[in-house]
Amino acid sequence: MSTTPYRVVIPAAGAGKRMGADRNKLMLELRNRPIIAWTLDVFEADPTCTEIVLAINPLEQEWFEQVTASYTTSVKLVAGGAERQESVLRGLEALEGEGIVLIHDGARPFISQEAIHAVVGAARIDRAAILAVPIKDTVKRVEANQISETVPREQLMAAQTPQAFDLATIRTVHEKAATKYLGTDDASLIEWDGGKVTIVTGHYENIKMTTPDDLWFGEAILLKRGK
Repeated sequence: MSTTPYRVVIPAAGAGKRMGADRNKLMLELRNRPIIAWTLDVFEADPTCTEIVLAINPLEQEWFEQVTASYTTSVKLVAGGAERQESVLRGLEALEGEGIVLIHDGARPFISQEAIHAVVGAARIDRAAILAVPIKDTVKRVEANQISETVPREQLMAAQTPQAFDLATIRTVHEKAATKYLGTDDASLIEWDGGKVTIVTGHYENIKMTTPDDLWFGEAILLKRGK
C-alpha cells in the first residue's frame, strides 16, 4: 500500500444530461445520501489524502458547503467551467506546491483505497498513471448501422478514474491544451502531448453513475458492501 501523500481534484459542475435528472446528478441519492458524499467519504477516510478540490457550479456552492461541512480533510471549492476539462484545469490551478494529484469523477463513488494507492504508487514512479479494466464484451466498429469490423479486445481496456499525475506535469499539459485540444479524459491530454501513461488494473465495481440504470447497480454494490 502506497503511503505517498496526494491531493485530489474532483470536477463536480456537470449537469448529468444522460442521467435525465433535473439537477446535478451528484446530488441524486443512493441509500439516502448524495452520490458525491459517498465519493468524498473514500478520500476523507484515507490519511494519505491531504486536500480535496471540488470544481463546482457556483450556483450550487451553498449545497456543497453543507455536504462537506463535517469533513476533516481540507476541502476547497472552486468555480468550474463549461466543460469538464476546464473544471479540472481550474481545480489544478487552485493547488500549490508539487507532488501527486489525482483527478477523479465525482460520480464514481465505489473506488477503493487499495486502487487509489496502487495508481498513486505508479504515478510516483512514472509521473502519469490511470486505472483501467479489460473490456469484457465483444466490440464492433459500426458504419451506417452496419458492422464494419470486430475489434480485437485483447489490447482494449476501459479507462476509469482516479487518474494520477505529477502535479506540475498535468497542469502544464492542461494549460497547453486549453485552447488547442479537448480530450475525453486527462490521460488523453498526456497522450496528445506525446507523453506516456501507465495502466494499473482497476476493478469492475468502480462504475460511473451515468444513466438511471446505474443507480440500481449502485444500490446493489452498497447492499453487497453492507452499506
